[in-house]
Amino acid sequence: MTEKDLKPQKVFHFFSEINKIPRPSKHEEKMIAFLKAFGEQRGLETIVDKTGNVLIRKSATPGMENVPVVVLQSHMDMVCDKLVGHKIDFLNDPIDSYIDGDWMRARGTTLGADDGIGCAIELALLDSDDIEHGNIECLFTRDEETGLTGAANLQEGLLRGKMLVNLDSEDEGLFYVSCAGGKTTTAVFDYVREEHQNLFYICASVKGLTGGHSGDDIEKKRANAIKLLARFLYKEQQKMPLWLVQFNSGKLHNAIPRDGSVMFAVPFDEKERVRVDWNIYCSEVEDEFHVTEQSIAWNMESTEKQLLIPYMVGEKIVRVLQALDNGVFSIVQDDILGDITETSSNLASVCTDVNRCVITCSQRSSVMSNLENMVNTVRSVFELAGADSITHSDGYPAWKMRTDSHLRDVAVECYKELFGKAPKVIGIHAGLECGLFASRYPYLDMLSIGPTMRGVHSPDERLLIPTVDKIWQLVLKIIKNV
Repeated sequence: MTEKDLKPQKVFHFFSEINKIPRPSKHEEKMIAFLKAFGEQRGLETIVDKTGNVLIRKSATPGMENVPVVVLQSHMDMVCDKLVGHKIDFLNDPIDSYIDGDWMRARGTTLGADDGIGCAIELALLDSDDIEHGNIECLFTRDEETGLTGAANLQEGLLRGKMLVNLDSEDEGLFYVSCAGGKTTTAVFDYVREEHQNLFYICASVKGLTGGHSGDDIEKKRANAIKLLARFLYKEQQKMPLWLVQFNSGKLHNAIPRDGSVMFAVPFDEKERVRVDWNIYCSEVEDEFHVTEQSIAWNMESTEKQLLIPYMVGEKIVRVLQALDNGVFSIVQDDILGDITETSSNLASVCTDVNRCVITCSQRSSVMSNLENMVNTVRSVFELAGADSITHSDGYPAWKMRTDSHLRDVAVECYKELFGKAPKVIGIHAGLECGLFASRYPYLDMLSIGPTMRGVHSPDERLLIPTVDKIWQLVLKIIKNV
């Protein structure tokens, strides 16, 4: 497949234009300016609210004035992650995408299809003059990936439509009608580094893990780099004195860590034992994750002497990382939504600097009482270890399924007519902005759809090209038939 074969051509044209615009979360100024200019140049009502969300309205085509207003929504920011050693300045450089068979990828980085392709669908619709539709509102929110602050602070009364199609899902053929709520927990351990004599210093690392989205992929038994390294350190702590020097892994609260490194020190007479234990451990882990992790790369080497984290603090940090819940905690009990994760926690990042260690975990649940339980479970581990501070993000609410959804029923019939089969109606464990929209606009009838993507929030992010056209056709049919 070549660029000339991409369909719909206009959608992929705008996706290409979007990927020229740097748009890391909390740094969407250039994208906001682009969207504002886009709407104004076409004579469309364009509003930028005080948070930086952009709303562009387009009037109905002749004869469609009485069709109910539909809101199409996507988020303008993207997760910016890259392969180790790949050089890019996400604040200034474009994304370098390419075609790989039926898939679109990026060289060395995240692709930005989450949710650049949703934005591109909206722009293609706004730019077209040969599509029948009622009055439409295209909403582009900012900072979805690192706090959903755009949706949380959406200007009161901005939306006129009572139906909203969210274009931020990643499986064509699945209609999402509910999502998980979430919260992030961060703990800090303070220390004053020390110097010790007659110790052997070791650096160990792991890379090449699959990683992925901490909501959508949490149930897929993918290895977490932090947990792998912490497991080894904990095992060694049971056998010998071990001083922690550094522990760095993970970058984003909503991504499963793919790589990481630790530096530690042991007595000289234990160095060979550590090497043997490491080789055995690596082999055991490769067997444990032989299906999901087939490209693990391990490394261990000696390193120069450095100042140490105090022994007792380092021991606590390793124990905390060993003890913290990571993965699925419970499965939904409602058969209507299918066999999906209800509650989970992701050990997202650990970073040691000169005088402190910061550990971040993200908890998710579609049941808010169990979200609170999961948050408290994580917090209690930090409390038992004597963390110097523990904080929580404001979090975001779950989106509860409506039993009487006109939009869902219309969309299901449209899908059947287009593709000769029924879509699957389901809930998603990832957080969607729909939960926040529902809290601000409780009357909204909502649905989340999108083309198929894999590896989101990682440099393996890829977009299944043929599914973009299917979502495009579906959107056009929905807005004509609601």
